[in-house]
Amino acid sequence: MNWKIPFITLFSLLLATMTQAGEIRLAVTTSFQNSGLSDVLLPQIKKDIGLDVQLVVVGTGQALKLGEAGDVDAILVHSRKAEEAFLKAGFGTHRREIMYNDFILIGPSADPAKIAAAETAASALQKIAATKAPFVSRGDDSGTHKKELSLWQAAGLDPATFGSWYRAAGAGMGATLNVASGMDAYVMADRASWLNFGNKGDLELLFAGDPVLFNQYAFIPVNPQRHPHVKTELVAQLEDWLTGETAAKLINGYKINGETLFTFNATKP
Repeated sequence: MNWKIPFITLFSLLLATMTQAGEIRLAVTTSFQNSGLSDVLLPQIKKDIGLDVQLVVVGTGQALKLGEAGDVDAILVHSRKAEEAFLKAGFGTHRREIMYNDFILIGPSADPAKIAAAETAASALQKIAATKAPFVSRGDDSGTHKKELSLWQAAGLDPATFGSWYRAAGAGMGATLNVASGMDAYVMADRASWLNFGNKGDLELLFAGDPVLFNQYAFIPVNPQRHPHVKTELVAQLEDWLTGETAAKLINGYKINGETLFTFNATKP
């Protein structure tokens, strides 16, 4: 009996299984990807624990939907209210904070709305609305978009009532910054994406520092009780790495032009 073909077939199947077992799919936000931090973290994850992390880069809203559908093994997002709803519905097992930075308001150097003089984020947005200065929104149900909408609401304003000066890009952070640069418009972004953005044109960082602009990133494993195929053990390995000393050093040490983009704040359970 010729065992050669069955053996090769069996070996190929085992090899494919082993390769697949060392990979997971992680939905991450466009702001995380645009920061460039993944280029630092992923090779070290592969080196330290042999895990290939395949990123699915989308807005927070879409990342949560991918988690709900079981199309990814875990998510890394930044919209706490939406994250807690995801957990309450049973789609995730738990939430681990990993790192944070902040949101900032960017605009043309001439600053026609004079937001650089504002004392709060609410005041800055009120100045933009009062002058009807061009403003570009993500408009994509991302964590940044959700945050922006909450800030308008806190300022007593409703974007649904705004005129043509308020434009929704319906795109990721990098693309939205490009639109704002081309229009000389105001825009809200996370600090990391802004620092790593190369087409600033006449745009400048004009307002930051209000505590309401705090931007926390959290890691959530998809619930295997909802989706038994998710790679729970590998996700746990990744979570351990992301909350460990090596990750802390890389995240805290990641800088552009001398500026720190993220601050590690994970704690052990």
